[in-house]
Amino acid sequence: MFLYEKNFDLQKKKALESLNEALEKGLVDSDILSLLNKINSLENYFTTSSCSGRISIMQMPDLGDKLNAIWLGKWHSEVKIEEVLDAINKHDEGMLWFIVHSPILHVSAKTLEDAIKLLNLAIACGFKHSNIKSISHKKLVVEIRSTERMDVPLGRDGKLWVNERYLAKIVSMANLQLRRAKEKLRKLEDEIQKLKK
Repeated sequence: MFLYEKNFDLQKKKALESLNEALEKGLVDSDILSLLNKINSLENYFTTSSCSGRISIMQMPDLGDKLNAIWLGKWHSEVKIEEVLDAINKHDEGMLWFIVHSPILHVSAKTLEDAIKLLNLAIACGFKHSNIKSISHKKLVVEIRSTERMDVPLGRDGKLWVNERYLAKIVSMANLQLRRAKEKLRKLEDEIQKLKK
């Protein structure tokens, strides 16, 4: 038996305590909560982190400098062009980015067999970029991730490179991607009970 199997129950208890703390602080996306509860109710799995997918406007001091980046706007649901423009108007320096991230979940599994079952289920539900993120003597983590993604540079140092018409097209595409991603989450939620022993 691997160490991660021996410590699984204790790790699950700690993870659920952390989730409850995050819930109390309002740090969990409400539209993914039902799925998290279903995964955490399964004997051989527990979630460690999650995001239901998001659209965001980010100001980055330099290309790739996410460490010092500032979120000017962040939404976990479809967004209106007016909200995006309000966020863009806060931009004053560095690179300005419009970003779409797909949903992402990190799920600990008790055994390698459990991890493979979850991975195959996630891929079948459309989460094509899913993988076994970590396998060590301490933990076994499946990353559930989809393909929806956009990284669009919009401007630099307070100057916008695109017009409002172009922005409206980007926002429309982003909302479509987010809708598709949320449908995959619902499908995964419907199918997750197949992992019950």
